[in-house]
Amino acid sequence: MNISAPLLLQTLQTTGMKLVGPNVGAELEAADLIPDELRDWLVRLRLLHDVPFAYFVADTELLPAESIRWFYVDRRWTDSLVQGALSVGTVNTDDRLQLTDRYGEIRDALDTAERNVRRREGDPMLAGGAGPISGFILRSRVVSGWPALHVRAFKEEPTEGDGFDFPDNHPQRMRLLRLERLAPAVLLCLFDGIPKEVHIQEPRQGVQFGVEQTVSGSTMSATLPVRRPQTGVNDTGQFVDVHFRPGAPGVVDIQRLERNLAAKGGAGPGPNPVLDSAEYALQLIRFPYRRIYGDPDRLRPDTDVMLRPSVRYVTLANALFTAGVTPP
Repeated sequence: MNISAPLLLQTLQTTGMKLVGPNVGAELEAADLIPDELRDWLVRLRLLHDVPFAYFVADTELLPAESIRWFYVDRRWTDSLVQGALSVGTVNTDDRLQLTDRYGEIRDALDTAERNVRRREGDPMLAGGAGPISGFILRSRVVSGWPALHVRAFKEEPTEGDGFDFPDNHPQRMRLLRLERLAPAVLLCLFDGIPKEVHIQEPRQGVQFGVEQTVSGSTMSATLPVRRPQTGVNDTGQFVDVHFRPGAPGVVDIQRLERNLAAKGGAGPGPNPVLDSAEYALQLIRFPYRRIYGDPDRLRPDTDVMLRPSVRYVTLANALFTAGVTPP
């Protein structure tokens, strides 16, 4: 939201007249001191909207490609920014004195509005004074490649397991005050506090397939863990090499990969070790990748355990196609 300079000046002058007018009583609420439009605009200022990017990153060498920088927001700086904006509506010494006298109430109103700036309908209102704000700036091809990156902040290390979910209003979650792409490959995020752990992960809106790729110099190779069809888990430790088509680097030889997976036990129960389309999809499906920042012991989780399917393939196939008949 943008507010024009003449409207800002008129609003601030009106606010100043409210502050110095003869009918101002002690019962005047802090929320009535400033119009909603001005309050929202000041909250945006406190969350660094419309602040030039050079104020965040003074030199490009401070934020090289494929890097992330963590920071705290200096409340003294943002308070000065708000006070400077409010001073536009003061005309004389009396105005400035009255604004100084009421600034504490105005700041309390801004604190409440700031903490609830991204509150979803149905979530509880957060009250109380605003605490520290922390955040990060990420510059990476991941930002441009996945515009809908998920960012989750936690007040404490989350205890995860199969089927465990952390909705936005979960007690362990910390609210995001701002999540915005400043450029195609630059992402800014602000937290309402100092998180214990932060997860940045690919979007979960769709199903994706892939292999584990390794690049060594100019040579690219790939492998694929073989999942047990009955459980959907790679609990045997077996892998198959992924071969590419001759003369087409990066294009997987699908038929050869299917034969290798079947030979390694990737096919379901049956007389012929041949993968059908569902079994092939089970082997190739990949869960969204996630990067964890926080406790070093949790930076490299056991993905086989963390992403263990909760429904076995055989159970699902029986329920859908064989009416409970166990395959031979």
